[in-house]
Amino acid sequence: MKKILITGGAGFIGSHVVRRFVTNYPNYSIYNLDALTYAGNLENLKDLENSSNYTFVKGDITDETFINALFSKEQFDGVIHLAAESHVDRSIMDPLAFVRTNVMGTAVLLNAARQSWKANWEGKRFYHVSTDEVYGSLGETGLFTEDTPYDPHSPYSASKAASDHFVRAYHDTYGMPVVLSNCSNNYGPNHFPEKLIPLAIFNMRNNKPVPVYGTGENVRDWLFVEDHARAIDTIFHNGRVGQTYNIGGFNEWKNIDLIHLLCSIMDRKLNRTEGETSKLITFVKDRAGHDLRYAIDANKLKNELGWEPSLQFEEGLERTVDWYLTNEEWLNRVTSGAYQNYYESQYVAR
Repeated sequence: MKKILITGGAGFIGSHVVRRFVTNYPNYSIYNLDALTYAGNLENLKDLENSSNYTFVKGDITDETFINALFSKEQFDGVIHLAAESHVDRSIMDPLAFVRTNVMGTAVLLNAARQSWKANWEGKRFYHVSTDEVYGSLGETGLFTEDTPYDPHSPYSASKAASDHFVRAYHDTYGMPVVLSNCSNNYGPNHFPEKLIPLAIFNMRNNKPVPVYGTGENVRDWLFVEDHARAIDTIFHNGRVGQTYNIGGFNEWKNIDLIHLLCSIMDRKLNRTEGETSKLITFVKDRAGHDLRYAIDANKLKNELGWEPSLQFEEGLERTVDWYLTNEEWLNRVTSGAYQNYYESQYVAR
């Protein structure tokens, strides 16, 4: 039975990756390592708690002693590394937290894997999940490819760029079998409501102002989170060692157009008069260093490994809205902080 460590598995993207691997690979033993900071929520994985091939481990990837002991004890065959501080606004307020988790945490994991595997690389793989933000900002035309030079503009993207470089350095220096991916913006169920789409849905539902940076002209490429999990599965098993794969939705939207589409959906779902929800849109001061446009060329992944998005954006957005409206209790618990009691009640109390 292969042992796979997934870091950050209680987070938004991580929980979907954990569920996919636990469900699709019963012959794998999946370990979910998460520090359960504000964005890590074990309620996202309640349905897996009794699965025989699933183990949750609470821990911090920056704790070198703990990580080394975990690798020594469990002898993992693979790592899928998603644990990261990821919110740009938080990185502007506290950049050193992002350096500690995203840079030092990644280096600690890499070194633990290197020591555990002792250069016996057969059957081993370290997969580092990154972001398209490392590439900087595009103008009105062009796409990010795997060869686009790095040009990060925020402490968050700078920390992720640094972690990417460390992963490649361990491949080039030690021969570690690594793969990397850089993905565009994700959306879908279980997303912590500080990011644009879940925040907008929550505020629209509760008739609160919906903040939009600047004039809303910033462009992002959106991908349904389950399609990202499927891409990670594909790359982990079939990606070429040492390679980077860009993951995108071929789906660019201006922020303001996305918000108007959400308003229209919410009007219909909540039986409001058409245009009522759009009155909540509130333009706020632009984010410092705000990149204008991200757009991913995912053709390498499509041509080499046969992956492409499965959902049209409108369909995915409808599914996302339906999930949040159906799971209002989850959203209320997350926004109140009550979800953080779940680990104590379900794990520590056992």
